[in-house]
Amino acid sequence: MNYAVIGTGWIAESYIRGTQLAENINLTAVYSRTAEKGLEFGSKFSCTNIYTDLNEFAKAEEFDSVYIASPNVFHYRQSKLMLENGKNVICEKPAAVTPEQLTELFELAESKGLIFTEAMMMAYNPVSLKIKEAIGKIGEVHSAHFDFSQLSSKYPAYKRGELPNIFNPEMATGCLMDLGCYCVYASSYFFGMPDAMTAHSVFLDTGADASTSAILIYPDMDISITSSKVGQDFCGSQIIGDLGTIKIESISKLTNSEIIFNDGVREKICGDVPKEVLMKYEAESFRDFVSDYEQNKNKYLNAKKHSINTCIMMQDIREKAGIIIQK
Repeated sequence: MNYAVIGTGWIAESYIRGTQLAENINLTAVYSRTAEKGLEFGSKFSCTNIYTDLNEFAKAEEFDSVYIASPNVFHYRQSKLMLENGKNVICEKPAAVTPEQLTELFELAESKGLIFTEAMMMAYNPVSLKIKEAIGKIGEVHSAHFDFSQLSSKYPAYKRGELPNIFNPEMATGCLMDLGCYCVYASSYFFGMPDAMTAHSVFLDTGADASTSAILIYPDMDISITSSKVGQDFCGSQIIGDLGTIKIESISKLTNSEIIFNDGVREKICGDVPKEVLMKYEAESFRDFVSDYEQNKNKYLNAKKHSINTCIMMQDIREKAGIIIQK
């Protein structure tokens, strides 16, 4: 696979370093709004093929696939442009703001015989399946708590009166869109769609949500979701059964997870995993979808289902919490 990257931030760098751990995935071009920034970024990976015109980039012939790591507000438009020009796309989460946008992108890809998928680590992380298996060991599950609260490195800038992208609703960002989406995806992945939900947000004066909480209601259980960009969690997430509890340190990476049975016995599920390895799983899955769709069809369709379910749930949470962002 020859691929190119849109975006020059830390997440794009992590993805590229992940591809370097995989086979048959070659970086051939970088798109940046400025040549200077593009060259500075590309030089880290011996890539000097830099584009600053997005339409020219979309028509380029030296790559067949694109990884999109631009700000959220550009994901839908850039994904659509790449697909329209015959490029397979893996787009950072959230790949689109509304379910209608996301469904349109999946349908456009299918109509052109292309792959479109969301770069949600949980979808491709083998630990996801291990946690599903572990759920079967903890008896009846009636409650779970998924949290992603991480003090933003951009919060001091906001406190100084600046407006970082992550706290600007016009960039389709905020706490739920940046962190809470991992909790929502976990809910869909492990337990499916809820019957009902409630939600509440605390807002900054920019209009972005600083923290968002939700309760997802199922016939025989509920899931509480908490997320914050203005405070740091140290307790992690839990799935609570009547025989034991699954503790997950990082809901985005599923690292340092274990079962703690009621008698105190502990069973390790996963230790720490470098971010680049998690990105490697994403990149390899994307490569496999492109190179042999039929062989990997079930995995692709499963990731698609949970991406759409998550997008539907995210929209519902935003409506109930009063979150207004750029679409």
